[in-house]
Amino acid sequence: MTAPIETLEFQSEARQLLQLMIHSIYSNKDTFLRELVSNASDALDKLRLESYRDKDLEADTSDLHIAIETDPEARTLTVRDNGIGMTREEVVALIGTIAKSGTADFLTKLKEAKDAAASQDLIGQFGVGFYASFMVADKVTLVTRRAGTTEGVRWESAGEGTYTIQPVEDAPQGTAVTLHLKPEDTEGHLYDYTSAAKIREIVKKYSDFITWPIRMTGEGEAAEVETVNSMKALWARSSSEVTEDEYHEFYKHVSHDWQDPLETIRLQAEGTFEYQALLFLPSHAPMDLFLRERKRGVQLYVKRVFIMDDCESLVPEYLRFVKGVVDAQDLSLNVSREILQQDRQIQLIRRRLVKKVLSTVKTMMTADAEKYATFWREFGRAVKEGLLDDFENREAILEISSFASTHDAEKPTSLRDYVSRMKEGQEHIYFMTGESRSAIENSPHMEAFRAKGFEVLVLTDPIDEMWVDSVPGFDGKQFQSIAKGQVDLESEEDKKATEVAREQQNKDFESLLTWMGTALGETVKEVRLSSRLTTSPACIVGDTHDLTPTLEKMYRAMGQELPPIKRILELNPEHGLVTGLREAHAARPDDEGLAETAELLYGMALLAEGGELADPSRFIKLLSGRLEKTL
Repeated sequence: MTAPIETLEFQSEARQLLQLMIHSIYSNKDTFLRELVSNASDALDKLRLESYRDKDLEADTSDLHIAIETDPEARTLTVRDNGIGMTREEVVALIGTIAKSGTADFLTKLKEAKDAAASQDLIGQFGVGFYASFMVADKVTLVTRRAGTTEGVRWESAGEGTYTIQPVEDAPQGTAVTLHLKPEDTEGHLYDYTSAAKIREIVKKYSDFITWPIRMTGEGEAAEVETVNSMKALWARSSSEVTEDEYHEFYKHVSHDWQDPLETIRLQAEGTFEYQALLFLPSHAPMDLFLRERKRGVQLYVKRVFIMDDCESLVPEYLRFVKGVVDAQDLSLNVSREILQQDRQIQLIRRRLVKKVLSTVKTMMTADAEKYATFWREFGRAVKEGLLDDFENREAILEISSFASTHDAEKPTSLRDYVSRMKEGQEHIYFMTGESRSAIENSPHMEAFRAKGFEVLVLTDPIDEMWVDSVPGFDGKQFQSIAKGQVDLESEEDKKATEVAREQQNKDFESLLTWMGTALGETVKEVRLSSRLTTSPACIVGDTHDLTPTLEKMYRAMGQELPPIKRILELNPEHGLVTGLREAHAARPDDEGLAETAELLYGMALLAEGGELADPSRFIKLLSGRLEKTL
């Protein structure tokens, strides 16, 4: 009986990606083989691990390898492994669907890309793996059988939007991918992929480090089967033996990225417990960097045996973008994720890896400013998360952090450079958080700092709202929000010179401040004179330990119940509107219209800092009434 053939449709995103590959804008088509060999290597890793953990698994692990077979007459190329294989459900899930975060976002960006180079970068960011086959093939056939099962699966597609799938009875364990190759077109970078010499060249260039034998039969009548890769684990080789290109290809293997890494980090520990690590800092952030369901962690090996892909225990959340391999000598091969979380050796390795990554970035700051700028632009937001929970490395994280500041509109500053520029007698590192640079720069809170030439850090990332309240300071200098508490920018000499005038000013405004505090009692906790304003009539500030309005908004958006937070209204005693209100109140204390003026003054201050009015229609009504009277 002939097995039934089903025809299924690709998921729409997968269909669009296939079309991009078929009409490939990626000039280096040789990389399709790297992707197929990488997938085969993963399948062998997984089978060996599964056989360690399940002693009853009926699988042949006696000669695990990858085979590449060519047929020049039929114009086919087959990449075969005897690894873990796939069930029918896995084939549909892994090949018919793109089960990755950010797919829609990726495709939108791809369509918006104006040139081929930008499109290549985006394809690289997505890591399309198996789909790369359609760059060189008119049709792809896949035959697979999951280890421990009896029935195989045959999958086939020309990349036109549908694929066929049917059961196969005599399929060998593992997966074989056969490419029905397009005609050779050297001008279009489409070479003869049935040539053994060409295949050998590609394997040596991209996959030499694969730790499983990659076998090929040579050309000619008496051709012999030969292993075409060296199989030396890259992390176990001396750095003098490894070229930069080899490191880059290994990075692409473990990360499924198509771009070179920004930095390579090697680490070797001997003594009480031994391990080797080969880590990479990517050159761009993955699309799922801030998605909750993303995967993170580095590959874990024990004595060269693959254990797991995303070992979260080795990398803290804020360094989730770090890729690479850790090979430990003294762990059990049967270790689980749960055990790893408690393992003392893993904790010690993790501490060392974190310190090494942070010190590498610190070196990058001085040795290669351009490379550091790329790193911080791509990963700075994630790194700052470490300020909230990695107390041991908090100072090191602050050392490698950069922030926008009023010192330079284009170039961010390190805290070390900020401190070096502090004015004589300045005790605090001043900052302000907000939704955008323009909102902060135009804030009334900035007026006195600008007038007196004090530098202010401009913090606009959502994470900035969180860490500034939990990190006390840097290099002995306290962080101080310019929108909270009292601001004192005067020197001791200036204070003495203005002490008498200031006391008189407080007496002159005492009655107005008391009255306004009562009139606005439902919305503010205090009304006082300001030392931070030069041109605006008023501003709203928080008490030292109050939540900022942005943070309050974030908590409420997450569904957290918060009590109403009253803030402080500060008045500019030099502004005509404020002095006029004081004189009017002294002359007509019972005038009800003055209470409306106070309400308008508060509303203006709220709007100036980007806040939201509790009753916008009332504010408009009061304002239009006042404007009408002036005409």
